[in-house]
Amino acid sequence: MVVAVKVFKKTTPNGKVTVYLGKRDFIDHLTHIDPIDGVVVVEDDYLKGRKVYGQVVSTYRYGREEDEVMGLKFSKEMTIANGQIVPDANGRSNEKPNLTPIQEKLIKKMGSTAYPFTYQFPQMAPCSVTLQPGEDDTGKPLGVEYSIRIFVGDNEEDKGHKRSSVTLAIKKLQYAPSSRGRRLPSSLVSKGFTFSNGRINLEVTLDKEIYYHGEKIGANVVINNTSRKAVKNIKVYVVQHCEVTMVNGQFSKYVASLETREGCPITPGASFTKCIYLVPVASTNKDRRGIALDGHLKDDDVNLASSTLVPEGKCPVEAIGIVISYSLRVKLNCGTLGGELSTDVPLKLLHPAPGMLDKEKSQALKKMKSIDRARYESSCYANDDDDNIVFEDFARLRLNEPE
Repeated sequence: MVVAVKVFKKTTPNGKVTVYLGKRDFIDHLTHIDPIDGVVVVEDDYLKGRKVYGQVVSTYRYGREEDEVMGLKFSKEMTIANGQIVPDANGRSNEKPNLTPIQEKLIKKMGSTAYPFTYQFPQMAPCSVTLQPGEDDTGKPLGVEYSIRIFVGDNEEDKGHKRSSVTLAIKKLQYAPSSRGRRLPSSLVSKGFTFSNGRINLEVTLDKEIYYHGEKIGANVVINNTSRKAVKNIKVYVVQHCEVTMVNGQFSKYVASLETREGCPITPGASFTKCIYLVPVASTNKDRRGIALDGHLKDDDVNLASSTLVPEGKCPVEAIGIVISYSLRVKLNCGTLGGELSTDVPLKLLHPAPGMLDKEKSQALKKMKSIDRARYESSCYANDDDDNIVFEDFARLRLNEPE
């Protein structure tokens, strides 16, 4: 069976230069980042002494485009990688670069007019993030975007003409680590009251630290009321925290919420335990301005922005761009005079690495089989011999039944 390889292709308006990319999502593995590898195909006898250059451009927009007046700009465009792709019109460099498998396939198919290129993201480059615009916003959305630009010119400073230039949008993303860890994030808080004795204790424990997009977030909530106040209701939220490093701005948005009166009021001397589940997804936040999304290329791949991870030994404060984090917030309403008791438990929301879901399912299946095996071996049947087995022959019983 032959497996088809998907390749992204874009041609300049004049049809003379075509760019091929094997993928548009490049993953930051913390230890390294996937290289941006592709191939440029130039039509014969087109360059005539000119050269083909490539650039990887990062656009960081931290303010609304419609507010840019009198030369004020709320965006910063940076060229994070560049280089010459085609040395001249007659041939390529004598050095043979290390080609990736997709480059080898494309060069073999396209022939002598195909030229490979490879660019690297700098370490700690921000991930692609888009802040969801509101209904009244008309300009480009806020966030961090990446694109690769290929153009024909006489030198690197010559930006070329639109007819001989092509731009492809790409994304830089992060996947969840191979192991989700065994740590269960938890928080324990209590609240006392000025004119009454006793306290209300609230303990929240999550069932894991790292969640995949679309996965249920389970929180075990334990409330112990030794005060004279009563808990009226319980509110639970998944909170998305965004830090815009360019302007030192921070804001938070609820991306999932739940309010319950089950077991309420929790009267003095009573306790309450419940496991609450929430599922934060982008589809339930479509009309909410400012929700951070993974930098999406099409409408069908929209999801909430992933948590920002930093390499080991680096501080999260060193991360640049739009830094994303999540927490689960539980609020107890203790009445008009009692106020509120709340706590936040941090969590991570990420994409699973390719193959991780299948691996986790197979591990869970193996664990179930080993548990069943252990139950059988510990049962009274495991060590029985043949003399202790009694057979019931259903065929013989059917023969003795009256017609």
